[in-house]
Amino acid sequence: MGIGKQIKFYRLRKSVRQEDLADYLGVSCQAVSKWETEYSMPDITLLPRLAVYFGIAIDDLFRVSAEEQLERIDNALLTHHRIDDCTFQSYYDFLDGLTDDKEHSCRAHLTLAALLNHRAYSDHCSAISHAEAALMQDPDLQHEDAWPMLLEAHQGHCGDEWLDNHFTLIEFCKSFLKEHPGNFRCLYALIENLLADRRYLEAEPYIDQLAALPGRMHQVLIYRGDVLYGRGDLPSAIECWNRAVDEHPDRWQTFCDRADRFKKLGRYEEALADYEHCFVMQSSPRLSDGLFAKAQVYEQLGQYVNAIAEHERIIACYQDDFNLTEESESVREQRREIARLAKKLQ
Repeated sequence: MGIGKQIKFYRLRKSVRQEDLADYLGVSCQAVSKWETEYSMPDITLLPRLAVYFGIAIDDLFRVSAEEQLERIDNALLTHHRIDDCTFQSYYDFLDGLTDDKEHSCRAHLTLAALLNHRAYSDHCSAISHAEAALMQDPDLQHEDAWPMLLEAHQGHCGDEWLDNHFTLIEFCKSFLKEHPGNFRCLYALIENLLADRRYLEAEPYIDQLAALPGRMHQVLIYRGDVLYGRGDLPSAIECWNRAVDEHPDRWQTFCDRADRFKKLGRYEEALADYEHCFVMQSSPRLSDGLFAKAQVYEQLGQYVNAIAEHERIIACYQDDFNLTEESESVREQRREIARLAKKLQ
């Protein structure tokens, strides 16, 4: 809601005419009318008097609609690496207040999840820098929590089954599927986490459920290959992954999936080719997953110049496809990666 509509709202709430407000401010009635239709804006020097007249804070004159505020929060999550505590709390309170609003409840819950995940990510980044700094200053640090703190911040595997498994998430997905059978996003989440926990036998019936859904066969072949690989049959697994690409060559996701498997197997040239293919196949707006993966492979191989080039391509994608500027956090993050890699070249 713009300032003109806010003025009209508070004027009507006060039960006064445009003429009354105009007389109080010493302006014409036509000026007030133009404000309320948002043809023009009041002079900034009048804002304190407007606030006094309506008995409100000046900020109340700039209150925006729920949709505008939700969009503002979405943009903040995309552009800021860390949201300061005061702003975070104001966003949280606003979203929490919308959860009982039938029209906005679902989006409010989702944005709250995104906001909290954003804070968790930025907190983990800070935790990583502190844990790494402590360990670099004292490599023989005897504090028993030093490495677990670093692993937790990275969400890395700790070698502790109780910490590393996805049991709770898996159980939620199972119960969700009972109420919403055939939900393919839930099936993806369930299968991915069962495979991550090496529960191959348990994953197979869910892969069969996925196979029964229309248009999912490329992912089914990928997952069947994963089960074969987990059971030690690498040749059959590779055959399955190759079938997925051969039978679904029009899906860039299939190339990306196969590339992920090849990368883990150390088949880097094949992985790089697939990642490149999955990127160039896409139309705008393109996802940069393949370029990120290529940058990691090149860095792993010590080819830092090539890794930097991929990060530059990611920036170009952000700018061309998403209109992000150098000030956006996503671009700044890539610049930091380029600077980090450049030091390795020295």
